[in-house]
Amino acid sequence: MGVVKGDKPFDSFNATRERILETALGLFSTRGYLGATTREIARQAGIAEVTLFRHFPSKVKLLEEAITRYSILPSLRAFVPRALAMPYEDALAAMANILLDTLVQLKDWLRIMHAEVQRSPEKLLGVYHTFLDELFEVIASYFRELQQRGSIGSFDPELGARVFHAMFYCFFNIEEVLLRKQYRPTDREKAVREFVRMFVHGTGGIGRTDYARAS
Repeated sequence: MGVVKGDKPFDSFNATRERILETALGLFSTRGYLGATTREIARQAGIAEVTLFRHFPSKVKLLEEAITRYSILPSLRAFVPRALAMPYEDALAAMANILLDTLVQLKDWLRIMHAEVQRSPEKLLGVYHTFLDELFEVIASYFRELQQRGSIGSFDPELGARVFHAMFYCFFNIEEVLLRKQYRPTDREKAVREFVRMFVHGTGGIGRTDYARAS
């Protein structure tokens, strides 16, 4: 008979898995994927290395799960249904803030990962771009639905997703990674509002209320 949630074996298994993921994220953020060994992850998680491999058959699988768990994907997927009920401009501003909040939280890891992708593309390119493909598809699915409703103009949803992501990733990179915020800080709320307004204009979007009135 299968173990049901709430039973100790189930709870223990999941608690160990969570501890491995949290430890891996911490080490990936300070040492990078290439510098963090499974032996050290297991040691800091307080388990044997063989136990780590019972949960994750390889370090690549551990990285993939860490990206899935701690990236923007879970919160963005959960937000899209609510976004479809919001005015276009408000929904995009909320998405932008979700993206920026997540990027700031994972800043150290992202900085290291970018360097590692250049050094060892054969190990990380597939994982990194698979994640980006999933991210772009979530955003594109939102644009696709609005296009089907006639709420926004005609454009390639995936390319639109990449443009939207690029605007705010560039803002994050300049402010947080290149430390412009220490040289001449930019008001984030104003930047999000202005970037979104330009994007809305470029994609032919009108707010839900305005669109209903125009129809």
